[in-house]
Amino acid sequence: MILSELRDYLKQQHRVSLAEMANHFDMEADALRGMLSKWIAKGKVKKLDMGGACGTTCSKCDPALTEIYEWLK
Repeated sequence: MILSELRDYLKQQHRVSLAEMANHFDMEADALRGMLSKWIAKGKVKKLDMGGACGTTCSKCDPALTEIYEWLK
């Protein structure tokens, strides 16, 4: 996958979790984080602060499920 495919997917979805992207592109979350960091550095993507993650304090959720990225217009 190349950066433009990730860009197009984010533009289409607007807001998407890292887990959803990993599933869609069949890639490891860490590899996607590296690619997302390029778009973040360019000011095109923002990682959303989920605070309490899924809303509980148990910390059992997979971080990739609560790591949300948003394409900025």
